[in-house]
Amino acid sequence: MDQWEIGEIALTWLDGGVTHMDGGAMFGVVPKPLWERRYPVNEKNQIELRTEPILIQGFEGKNILVESGIGSGKLSDKQLRNYGVTEESVIEKSLEKEGLTPADIDIVLMTHMHFDHACGLSKWEEGKLVPVFENAVIYTSKTEWEELKDPNIRSQNTYWRENWEPIEHQVKTFEKEIEPIKGIKMIHTGGHSDGHSIIELTVGSEKIYHLGDIMPTHAHHNPLWVLAYDDYPMTSIFAKQQWIKPDTWYFFYHDCIYRAVKWDKDGNLVERIPRSPKM
Repeated sequence: MDQWEIGEIALTWLDGGVTHMDGGAMFGVVPKPLWERRYPVNEKNQIELRTEPILIQGFEGKNILVESGIGSGKLSDKQLRNYGVTEESVIEKSLEKEGLTPADIDIVLMTHMHFDHACGLSKWEEGKLVPVFENAVIYTSKTEWEELKDPNIRSQNTYWRENWEPIEHQVKTFEKEIEPIKGIKMIHTGGHSDGHSIIELTVGSEKIYHLGDIMPTHAHHNPLWVLAYDDYPMTSIFAKQQWIKPDTWYFFYHDCIYRAVKWDKDGNLVERIPRSPKM
């Protein structure tokens, strides 16, 4: 597992699984000859998208998780094939390496509740779905939570009852922004989904960001490079213009190349934390 220490804060990427999604959908109207120079693509036109939750430690002694992984045993054979899932979550084993169990997670921050982010919140146990992080408070925006429970004709394919019913009693929602713990803020942006949020960490005098799926990989740095999956693409563009800044660290849940990167004012990568090849 990769770990990045910055100041007194440690970020550890857990083994949450991997999907392979259509590259054209992931880059929207951007022509393939442009995006394939920035991100690898296979012979099926799929790009590798990790689904690896980030364990954050160093804020008031709490164990904080960003996103929850693809889960284990939650997808049918057809779904595994369609979503290009070649690895499912082994979160318990990852946490064990850190001397933790799922019961030790205090807070889970969900940028949004699409299946590839939320399946890892629950698991099958003795024929019923139960919470994975039984003692955690789970944060997501009020808008996201309401649509998750009552999806529209477009979002019903990604908002699944199995991912919210078992954890409903753990959820705390917010409207514009919330600071679950001093130094960590969630900010509602919309865009990828109507309720999508980003995460801002304050480490000393530095701000560090996780932009969720409005910038799922480093290759989506250009504000105009938004996903065909985005429900409100212009909102995504405006959010990226607001939140992508030079000389600022950004860390990722999906990126198969980098864990975190920093750009200069001209958009050049000036610092990067690479993802270690899986042994």
